[in-house]
Amino acid sequence: MFSWDDNPDLNITPLVDVMLVLMAILMITAPTITYQEQITLPQGSKNIKTTKIKSLTIRMDKDKNIYLGNDKFGIDTFADDFINLSTKYNKAMEVYIRADESLSYKNVMYLLKSVKEAGFTKVSLITQ
Repeated sequence: MFSWDDNPDLNITPLVDVMLVLMAILMITAPTITYQEQITLPQGSKNIKTTKIKSLTIRMDKDKNIYLGNDKFGIDTFADDFINLSTKYNKAMEVYIRADESLSYKNVMYLLKSVKEAGFTKVSLITQ
């Protein structure tokens, strides 16, 4: 006949397996749940116009001629000439440098250093 054990064992392995599966399902589905909250944003002013700070573009061709707008400079005199010209520009404006790909690294870094020494901090190299 059937007898009861005095010390029954509880097998919790299936319980742990089910809980792990439920936890995995929760971890996968929780990030995909999106909440839609009804938010009424205030109206902004449409009269204020933002002014974009002008940028300055400096170009250097393969013959080491440097162009700033319509002005042409040699690489030997550019540093001094640019420091003199930079007084009429805002130092906060962005400066973009376009250099021919055949130029050596040294020449491009000289141009970059000259612009930074003139007081410009926002200097970028343009690539294609």
